[in-house]
Amino acid sequence: MNASEPEARLSVSAALREQGEKVADRWVQLQLERSVLGAGLTEAELREEADAFVDALRAGLETGHPVDRVATAHPELRQAIADLSLRRARGGATPTATSLAVLALKEAVLEAVQEQAHDTHALYHAAVFVNRLLDTAGALSFATYVEGREEIIRRQSRQLLEISTPVVRLWDRVLAVPLIGTLDTTRTQVVMENLLQAIERDEAQVAIIDITGVPTVDTAVAHHLMQTVNAVRLMGTDCVISGIRPPIAQIIAQLGIDLSAILTRATLADALAAAITLTDRPLRSADPVGPR
Repeated sequence: MNASEPEARLSVSAALREQGEKVADRWVQLQLERSVLGAGLTEAELREEADAFVDALRAGLETGHPVDRVATAHPELRQAIADLSLRRARGGATPTATSLAVLALKEAVLEAVQEQAHDTHALYHAAVFVNRLLDTAGALSFATYVEGREEIIRRQSRQLLEISTPVVRLWDRVLAVPLIGTLDTTRTQVVMENLLQAIERDEAQVAIIDITGVPTVDTAVAHHLMQTVNAVRLMGTDCVISGIRPPIAQIIAQLGIDLSAILTRATLADALAAAITLTDRPLRSADPVGPR
C-alpha cells in the first residue's frame, strides 16, 4: 500500500462525512447539466439515488477494504451501484452513459476534498485515490447494466413468445396451439410449458397443435413437435397435429420423418372434428367455445 493512501482515505472519508449532502447535490447538478447521464430521471429521483450512493460510499471507505475492492466488497455500496445501473437499464440509457454517471461523482467528491486539502501534494494523492475508487465503481456499474439489460431482453423475448403461442380453448376439453413462424428449441419449451399448464387447468382430453403457419418442416422442427406430443401424452391427453399441407407432407415424406404414430389432419376444422370424436362427446351448440 502506498504510504500516502491512508491519508488520502482519511481525507476523502472526511469530505464525504462533513460534506455528504453538498457532494450529493453537486453530483445531481452535474448529471442534470449533462442530461444524457441522468437517463430521463427526475431531479427528485436523482437526489434520492445520490444520497443513498454517497452514504454507501462513505460507509464502504470506513470498512478498511482496499481501495480497489471497496465497490465490490462492501454490500451496501455494491447494492447502490446495482440499483443505479438497473434503474438506467430499465430507462433505456446506454451502458456508457450509466458508467459515466458514476464517474461524474469524481468531480463532486474532488471539489469537496479540495476545500479541505492542506497542500497540493495531499490533493494529488486524494485525486489518485478517488480515481481508483470510482473507476472500479464505474466498471462494476457497466457490468451490472449489461447483465440487467440482458435479463430484461430475455424476459421481454419470453413474453413475446408466450403472446405469439397462445393456448386456445376450441371446445369443452379440447385445446389448440396455433403455431406461426419457426419452431426452435426455446419456443418449443414455451409452447410445451403453456400447453401442459392449460391441459392441467382445463382437464383437457385432446390437444391440437396447428402448424398451418409454420413455413416449413425439417428434421429439427419434427423433433420439436415429437417432444411436445410426447409431453402431452404423458399428461394422459390425446394429441392431434393439423395443418399438414401438401408441400409439408412432401417434405416430411422426403426426409423420411415418421409421424405415423401421431394423429394428423389437413386442417384445423378436421382436427377439431377428430378431437370431438376422441372426447366421446356429441357436438352441441351449447358447448363453450373460445380462448382460455
